Amino acid sequence: MRKIVPGTIPTADFHQYLLGAVSPRPIAFASTLDKNGVPNLAPYSFFNCFSSNPPILVFSSNRKVGNNTTKDTLHNVMETGEVVINVVTYNIVRQAAITSIEYPPEVSEFEKAGFTPIASELVKPFRVKESPIHIECKVNQIIPLGEQGGAGHLIICEVLQMHIDEAVLDEKERIDPHKIDLMGRMGRAFYVRASGEAVHTIFQPYNILGIGFDQLPKGIRHSKILTGNDLGQLAALTEAPARSSVLELKNDPYIQQLLQSENPLEELHRYAQKELAKENVALAARIAWLGEQL
Repeated sequence: MRKIVPGTIPTADFHQYLLGAVSPRPIAFASTLDKNGVPNLAPYSFFNCFSSNPPILVFSSNRKVGNNTTKDTLHNVMETGEVVINVVTYNIVRQAAITSIEYPPEVSEFEKAGFTPIASELVKPFRVKESPIHIECKVNQIIPLGEQGGAGHLIICEVLQMHIDEAVLDEKERIDPHKIDLMGRMGRAFYVRASGEAVHTIFQPYNILGIGFDQLPKGIRHSKILTGNDLGQLAALTEAPARSSVLELKNDPYIQQLLQSENPLEELHRYAQKELAKENVALAARIAWLGEQL
């Protein structure tokens, strides 16, 4: 593997390696006001949720690598202590990209990018009408991480209130990833659309002990067919399938065909893999464990 040590290559290059590796990242579409009431709007992908009680969001406004200057958003939150974090969806991502242009402080990115400012209720910065979620925040703390170009300022925000468009909620009143259609940022000019086939459901209870990889039979662990994801599903089982239920499969006509094939173990693993893809984990486990009886 290539080894890259910070400080041995230009900061701009190392920056892109980090962004390419730590991705995709959510985008904080931060709305602020300066002390004179001029609105500012800018996207930040050094962003995430760090606590729910108290509700804390953190994003970082970095010093520019080339000239070591800081952004208007940072100046504004230092002056006012308030910010609205909006989300960036597929429908507005091109508009949001416009707000990353370095306009002078007196210029409103709302106007330049064609967004509609609407009043917040608890803070002064405007919300973005075109975004389906607005999060009104007060800034609790700003932590500078360095003095050189590329150094971040962690802006720790406490959530005061959220506004959620009901159109992005499902029948249980939870946010539907396909309806909200969020965008994430990757390295360089790459983005990712977090909806459709890009969304996967992986339900893994944290409080129920799985058998683990170490308890999978050797023939399954070293399968030429089953992938790490396949084995992960089997390792999450709370117990191995009973031998009697495994042997019962020999009465199945399709299984009998597989057992008569040139390579029955690989055929059984392919069949198990198909069932895992359909989330039929219990059946897939019985099929995979049958291969251990060959």
